[in-house]
Amino acid sequence: MRNTWIIVADAGRARIFCADRSGNDMHELPALSNPEARLHEGDLISDRTSRDINGGAQTAKGTAERRFAATVCDRLERGRQQHAFNRLYIMAPPHFMGLLRKHQSHALRHLISEEIPKALVTQPPQRIRAELPRSL
Repeated sequence: MRNTWIIVADAGRARIFCADRSGNDMHELPALSNPEARLHEGDLISDRTSRDINGGAQTAKGTAERRFAATVCDRLERGRQQHAFNRLYIMAPPHFMGLLRKHQSHALRHLISEEIPKALVTQPPQRIRAELPRSL
């Protein structure tokens, strides 16, 4: 079966859509969420960690974003290994797109048809579909 997956993500949520060969209809698969993305930096760290990050180390929020990007890529990698899709479109804000790239396997990168640097995770499926090529 020839399927295309469309991942629409940001630091707080990742929506995965599947489109069949015709590409006209997309259906949404279970989403991934990162509740830590909604927290403030102070809510993510303990006093000990707070002293550590003041010296220039990475922030807890940045660590949470990188961990979520790895989780999203793990999900995509499982889909690739199960042959659930053979083409992939990724839509994410530029910063999160960069985090996703760092966690993609070479085999997964090979399946990416296009990266669209836009924040569309809260948009309805019709708006998301409008950003994709007519023929998937």
